[in-house]
Amino acid sequence: MSWIGTVELASARGKLRELYDAAVRRAGRVFQILRVQSVNPEALGASLELYKTLMHGPSPLSRREREMLAVVVSRTNHCHY
Repeated sequence: MSWIGTVELASARGKLRELYDAAVRRAGRVFQILRVQSVNPEALGASLELYKTLMHGPSPLSRREREMLAVVVSRTNHCHY
């Protein structure tokens, strides 16, 4: 099994702390998909912006269809959604 170092919420500072705090406000916790990017807060911020653009930006797909695709891809990849 692979191991990826992460920064815990209590240890987060600066930009990472801002991103973690926003995650807690949005979802009540910091999901693992964010934690695995925590050693590079700039990359994490860019990843979150990409997600927001894909899921909330203009698209011929409805929000519901986008969420459904995300669930199907996650399931296909044996990932918890």
